[in-house]
Amino acid sequence: MAITSVVAFALCIVACTEAPEQNVTDSSQTDSLPFMRTLGVSTVISDSGIVKYKMISEEWLYYQDDSTHTYTWKFEKGLFFEKFDNQYNVEAFINCDTAYYYSNQQLWELRNRVVMRNVKGETFKTSILYWNQATHTIYSPAFMVIDGIDQDLQGYDFSSNEQMTEYIIHQSSGAFPMGEDRMDAPKPSDDEAERLEQE
Repeated sequence: MAITSVVAFALCIVACTEAPEQNVTDSSQTDSLPFMRTLGVSTVISDSGIVKYKMISEEWLYYQDDSTHTYTWKFEKGLFFEKFDNQYNVEAFINCDTAYYYSNQQLWELRNRVVMRNVKGETFKTSILYWNQATHTIYSPAFMVIDGIDQDLQGYDFSSNEQMTEYIIHQSSGAFPMGEDRMDAPKPSDDEAERLEQE
């Protein structure tokens, strides 16, 4: 498929575990100190020799729990991710101020000024977004604004598939352009309009 920004996001992060690391600091396992700290993350990921993704983050913190064999990734200084088509044009992206990944839940948590664009060109803006890899769902209880191609929406309790192409938003409102064909449709006369209102 033409993978969307969110699916690409996961593939990128998993692949990035093999990326070169700079300014790495090892420490004993504690609740407050990361097992690994990487600064100035800027890496590309290729598929069959073709560059597909790019990830940029100022800081990547890796916390490991040996007792449960789980880990947590923290991007507390922002995360930016792009997906390229075969001509190296950007076709989807994700940007947020803060991101977390919890391996025990297979859950991504994106926070603060979350902006995403899918392969259809729709843009999603919210303050918090979750992606559950186990259930293959994306959702947000927060206020969401969707700048679409044919319509603009806003509301709460957003839920979607992983591709962000089939979604539901509750308590919604928005603008729905009628199109030129409907704009040119004949309008009722004043008498007909009055009669319709009375009915």
